[in-house]
Amino acid sequence: MSLPRLQLSVIGDEIGPTLDEMIAFAHEHDLKRLDMRTVAGRNLLAMTTEEVIHISRTLEKAGITVTAFVSPLFKWRAPGKAPPSGPVDFAFDPSQCPVEDWVAHAIQIAVILGAPHMRIFSYLRYPGFRHTDLYKIGGHLGKLLGLASHYDISLQLENEPVCNLGTIAELAAFFEADEKLAQEAAETQDELAALENAGTPDQPRYLRPLVDIANAWAAGERPSDADIATLAPFTTAIHLKDRDLAAGRVVPFGEGNVPWADELRRLLAGVETKEVLASIETHVPDDRRNATARSLAGLRRIAGEIGVEIT
Repeated sequence: MSLPRLQLSVIGDEIGPTLDEMIAFAHEHDLKRLDMRTVAGRNLLAMTTEEVIHISRTLEKAGITVTAFVSPLFKWRAPGKAPPSGPVDFAFDPSQCPVEDWVAHAIQIAVILGAPHMRIFSYLRYPGFRHTDLYKIGGHLGKLLGLASHYDISLQLENEPVCNLGTIAELAAFFEADEKLAQEAAETQDELAALENAGTPDQPRYLRPLVDIANAWAAGERPSDADIATLAPFTTAIHLKDRDLAAGRVVPFGEGNVPWADELRRLLAGVETKEVLASIETHVPDDRRNATARSLAGLRRIAGEIGVEIT
């Protein structure tokens, strides 16, 4: 049985802060795709539509396709919950959004970019979190799913250690419960509940897991076969980075301790699509360009080892 292809992309600001740097690197390394998160240190969600249109047109003229809007949605404190005790990388305050309706603005950004995927989170971690909180707090996820289905944009929910769904096990438990609720909604013909729980057997699923295996290893988790088997059938995108576990730092992909050949093989073996978006998220800020180039080489080497095609 052949494994799915990897659709290679790089998160743009992992190359450098400016569009010129991102485009130059892409041309140098024959990259056709970028995922967009920040430009010049500003998150796209904090930009006006005119600014995003300029970014989109610039990338299009350079022959680059945007595969994902790497949004900060829900990477903030849930209303009424205590704030986190320490700093959070790429955290966001929704009040920085230039319009009040940040849900609609986020979808508009993805549409302008032509991005079929959008990353989201599960609120900064707080005690007593329940899977249904994501739907009940403010109704934002339900609205986001409605717009995502209208514009055919896949919402990729990442396991992020500082958030409520921080491990592979927590992400798997969420999607297992979510699928059960979706099936119950379909059986009772509750169309609204089915939409809020990400689809029915007859409809596309717009809420999917963004599997970040390095995040799990960084948190001390060794993902189980059962949890990977739960997530794999829903998976259409993954984030790729690597870690020196002893030193507690991120290193170029393929140069750390995460057993990526084995991890990729077992995840991709359960994926049901023919192609998976594989986004390089280097996370080496003091040597972005070089580390990202080495990460591309590392991915190509490991993909070759396990017989996976990169497009």
